[in-house]
Amino acid sequence: MEFLEIPLFDDDLFKMLIRFGINMLFLVVIIRFLYYTSSRRQDFLFTYFMIGIIVFFLCFTLKKFELDLGMALGLFAIFGIIRYRTDTIEIKEMTYLFVVIGVSVINSLANKKMSYSELILANAIIVVSIIVIERLWLSKKVESKKIVYDNIEDTKPENLKVLKAKLEEKTGLAIQKIVVNDINILVNTVKITIYYKSN
Repeated sequence: MEFLEIPLFDDDLFKMLIRFGINMLFLVVIIRFLYYTSSRRQDFLFTYFMIGIIVFFLCFTLKKFELDLGMALGLFAIFGIIRYRTDTIEIKEMTYLFVVIGVSVINSLANKKMSYSELILANAIIVVSIIVIERLWLSKKVESKKIVYDNIEDTKPENLKVLKAKLEEKTGLAIQKIVVNDINILVNTVKITIYYKSN
């Protein structure tokens, strides 16, 4: 059945809905439960979800057409313009953006040669990789911060335990090591570096 020479229904509708459901399931796991729980940045939630959804439907729709090289290069140019006209973002956020786009492309462009079980397994491997790398391998990563402290007396070797306790109370960080860098006797300040385990 057609309207203005365009079919009202296509068998690909069910494929689209199933793949979109798979895509959204894994996007929720990656964005909401992996990215957000570690970064707590709400400003990227909307961006990641919408990019994932738009890329999925864009690729699924374009799959039904034969794209020439010029069209494909044009799409990459559009993404390039969008990327370079926005503010620079940290490498972690950029990596998650790439993951979101990659997952959406995989879920939308999979054809009959790839079963649903293979599709789900591919998504699961990506999720497990994120969990293993970020939650297990990097969970004990030591980071550092340079701060200016306003009491030279606390930096004496016999007072380091007191200094550590004060810094942990003020910063809320589990400090592993303290290094004294520069002492200014005139203004009674000292520049120190603290090393702590990141969450």
